[in-house]
Amino acid sequence: MSTPELTGREMLEAELAWWTAANDSFDAAVAAAARPAPGDAAIDPRELRTALGRFATGVCVVTTRTAGGQAAGLTVNSFTSVSLDPPLVAWCLGRMAPSLRAFEQAEHFAVHVMAHHQHALAMHFARPAEDKFAAFRDEFEPGLGNVPVIRDPLARFECRKASMVDGGDHVIFIGRVERFAHAEREPLLFHAGRFLGHGA
Repeated sequence: MSTPELTGREMLEAELAWWTAANDSFDAAVAAAARPAPGDAAIDPRELRTALGRFATGVCVVTTRTAGGQAAGLTVNSFTSVSLDPPLVAWCLGRMAPSLRAFEQAEHFAVHVMAHHQHALAMHFARPAEDKFAAFRDEFEPGLGNVPVIRDPLARFECRKASMVDGGDHVIFIGRVERFAHAEREPLLFHAGRFLGHGA
C-alpha cells in the first residue's frame, strides 16, 4: 500500500508536532536531572570544571545576526551532534555571556569547527570585544540569514534555531542544519584549559 504524499502544510505541522514532543521530553529530562536526590554529595564547581576539562574537545566559533542587524560571536567547545534525521546539532552558552541576548533573538546561527591554523581567530572570539568582527573582517562572508560565516573552517554548520532549553547556568541551543561544508585538515583541539599545540 502506498503512502499519500504530504502537502507542504502537513509536513510543517508534522515537524512542529515532532519539535513540541521532543522539546517537552528534553525539558522534563533536564528538570529531573537538576533535582537533587537524598544523599547527593556537594560538588565543588571549580573542581568539577577542572575534571571536565580533562575531556579533549574540538574548538568552535559560533556566530549569529539578529533581525536588528546585531552580529555576535564567541568561541565554545560545548558543541555536539544531536540527530542525523532530522539534522540537529546543539551547543551551550552561559547565562552570563554578553552575547546571550543576541543568540536568543536570532533566527539563525552558524557553528564553525576550527582548524589548527585558525588558533588566533579562535582566541580572538574567546575574549570580550566591542566589535569582534572588525579585526578579522576578511575572514567572513554572509551566510544564511545574513549570519557572518567564516570562509574556510574545518567544518561549518549553518542552522535555523529550532529550540532553546534551560540547562542550569547555561542555555542549550538546538539548531536544524540547513547547509554545511567540511574540509580535510588538522583540527584545533582544547584540553585542560589550553589549545593543544599552541602553548598555554
